Amino acid sequence: MFTEAWWGVWWPWMLLWLLTASGAVALLLLAAHRLVRGRRGGRDLTYSICFYLHDRSVMDHYQMRGYAAALRKEVEQRTSDSKDGSVRAKVFGLSAGGGRKDNSEIVSKYLEVAEPISVIGVVMDVLEKKDVIVHVDLVGGTVRRNAALARALAGHPRSAASAAQTVRLRDIEDFVLIRGRFRKIGESPESTVFLAPYGDPDNPSAGPRVRVTCATEGLRNEVPRGTFSARCLGKVQDWNAADSVLEVQAMAIFR
Repeated sequence: MFTEAWWGVWWPWMLLWLLTASGAVALLLLAAHRLVRGRRGGRDLTYSICFYLHDRSVMDHYQMRGYAAALRKEVEQRTSDSKDGSVRAKVFGLSAGGGRKDNSEIVSKYLEVAEPISVIGVVMDVLEKKDVIVHVDLVGGTVRRNAALARALAGHPRSAASAAQTVRLRDIEDFVLIRGRFRKIGESPESTVFLAPYGDPDNPSAGPRVRVTCATEGLRNEVPRGTFSARCLGKVQDWNAADSVLEVQAMAIFR
């Protein structure tokens, strides 16, 4: 059927169709890969407002865990990304210019002035890559399945047995990133307290809630009046069964 004359006429078209099909498959695979990465990583907090930051906790974690290498890599990448051979970078609120030979000096400058607001993004990136953040959506009543959640369930057989239905947040020892609708319920010169209900009840004070106590000096923006949506990065402290309140120690809050 496929004679030499037939191949002589149709082989260019067959090659074109093969290349087109291969390109379509590659695009589908790339789209699927980006979709999976998007679902794993969730919302990028880089473009959120850092509403609260516990400076000491951030810097202690940064210095204890050796994040300097990650910070150096990020600064080097930003300062070396140039089309015309020059460097013009603006990182962490500072700017510097010069040739590529000055990269090491620029990087050293940024490392010397590393502050909590400078390194929180690097800390978040590393925590995500290490899979030590459990993502909790109080409004939707869901917990994302990842390695951090699997470890939490493995350490508590009772939670693991009912993992298909519920997850007890009190059992999570890794970091939690809790999305909720928060409201201020108390404030003093030392501390400010926020509450966020489980779900979206008509009466937020009637059911289970998450309580976050922040150092007032760590608030970086004016506290909104009423309810506001935010994401709180922190550690679960305790569950108060009498009041149906989960206590969370916050490292950072993003809006």
